Amino acid sequence: MDLLDFTDCTLYFEDPLPARAEALLNQAAREYGQDSAEIALLRAHLEVPENLTVLVGLYRYYFYQHRLDDALLVAERAMNVSGRQLGLPTDWRAFDDAHFGTAAQRSFGLLRFYLFALKAASVVLLRLRRVDESRARLAKLASFESRDQLGVARLLEVIDEFQNPSAPAEHEPAKIAA
Repeated sequence: MDLLDFTDCTLYFEDPLPARAEALLNQAAREYGQDSAEIALLRAHLEVPENLTVLVGLYRYYFYQHRLDDALLVAERAMNVSGRQLGLPTDWRAFDDAHFGTAAQRSFGLLRFYLFALKAASVVLLRLRRVDESRARLAKLASFESRDQLGVARLLEVIDEFQNPSAPAEHEPAKIAA
């Protein structure tokens, strides 16, 4: 299954937004960097609390403002919303191959969104130095993608190198004492 093939699925941002919410997102984009941008995003979220486009806007705003705790809350909210629509367990740890297959049949685009939201939460957790929590999520993601299309394997390598700096990296040949 090609996680990067976007040709045969509906993507989250293709869902229509109510005019009021769309106007608020546009306002937030125009006013980025000002307090009013966050207010516009939050008002859009109140208008359509389960709209994934609005959640992505909030996540990006908080992430790029380095408000990582807020970004994590939004990434987890996005996982909950998309997971519920896909019929996935509320706890990502219970997500397994059977759930993956069923979700892919329901909406491959939405499943991909869920996986990217899980990765986003993992990245935020890394930035918050909650390495073990991040690694667990990344390992779950890695279990679903043999071709590493989401770039999870490299993140896991970096975590492992960081946690065990004396171990030689897999891509480096082991040094032999003479």
